[in-house]
Amino acid sequence: AWYVPCLASLETLQELCRKENLTCKSIGITNRSLKSYEVEYLCDYKVEEGKAYYLVKWKGWPESSNTWEPRKHLNCPLLLQNFLRDKNEYLSRVREGKALKVRNHVKALKPAIADYIVKKAKQRIALQRWKEELNRKKNHKAMILVENTVDLEGPPLDFYYINEYKPAPGINVLNGITTGCECADCPAEKCCPKEAGFILAYNKRKKLKIQPGLPIYECNSYCRCGPDCPNRIVQKGTPYSLCIFRTNNGRGWGVKTLQTIKTNSFVMEYVGEVITSEEAERRGQFYDNQGNTYLFDLDYDSDEFTVDAARYGNVSHFVNHSCDPNLQVFNVFIDNLDLRLPRIALFSTRTIKAGEELTFDYQMKGSIDLTSDSAEGLSPSKKRIRTVCKCGAVCCRGYLN
Repeated sequence: AWYVPCLASLETLQELCRKENLTCKSIGITNRSLKSYEVEYLCDYKVEEGKAYYLVKWKGWPESSNTWEPRKHLNCPLLLQNFLRDKNEYLSRVREGKALKVRNHVKALKPAIADYIVKKAKQRIALQRWKEELNRKKNHKAMILVENTVDLEGPPLDFYYINEYKPAPGINVLNGITTGCECADCPAEKCCPKEAGFILAYNKRKKLKIQPGLPIYECNSYCRCGPDCPNRIVQKGTPYSLCIFRTNNGRGWGVKTLQTIKTNSFVMEYVGEVITSEEAERRGQFYDNQGNTYLFDLDYDSDEFTVDAARYGNVSHFVNHSCDPNLQVFNVFIDNLDLRLPRIALFSTRTIKAGEELTFDYQMKGSIDLTSDSAEGLSPSKKRIRTVCKCGAVCCRGYLN
């Protein structure tokens, strides 16, 4: 299904809800806000006759209902703190980061400052709603946070969160597997990997033990083993809380971990629309002109299909490239044994500290020996227009492609 963003402004929607006496939690209209006033954010500041006033945007009410309120009427310490921080942030940027001396005797804010404060407040609300939406849609226990302390960019307007592949018409990402292993103790018996001619991918600590280029065969929905089976890792989803954040060096959004990740641990899947290579070639020309890289070839065995995470994807959509990455790609087979349609899993190549950005090599170089057969089938679609790399690694190649 294709989605069309709503073109009506938040203010228009709030006015319509109030007029029809309707509630809509996603835009701040609840039974409570229909009958009461709650501060949503502060818009402006002035001093009259020695008394401080703030221009208040009321939650669930359109901006035309904003009112000036004295400080004593406001019981919202966090919003006051955000207001002052946003004001100081704007002034600091104007003064090129010089030490800022806050003056308490200012009687009115300049329009540009008030405008920035309102935009920042709206951004904060939009990012909070986006975070809530992402956490509603995810199918794993770990949390997803969103953070932007760099600019006024809000949530992407044309991105939809999914947890698994979204196949294009005519593509079947499940091949109707109807059998599974009969193991009582998967590591010790002839489990799914051995049936496929490979070794078990994980050790007893559920860490990856195979080399890049080798496939991972996990137990499937028909296997006798239960959910605690050590050969069920990728299918359980991201185990770490992650934060989508705005980078400060022009790389757009990025992803950082909020927890320490040990070496050879599963971090996330790369998901998106599964399309034919012919369709990927057509879309790739458009993406090239935008400087985007979201196409990932599923060429483990052939080059028939590609994953496009531009509009549909999960957290991996926001993971940036690095020429010295801390994540590595592996092909995974669970409920689909079609070698043309592996699932793509990202594993850590080293210990990743909490707060560190997650990256993978869009060319899948680094820990893979490109002179060996193991490197075949692990590279995203090659782009026709060279994109400058901003990863900052010592070994940076200068371009993403």
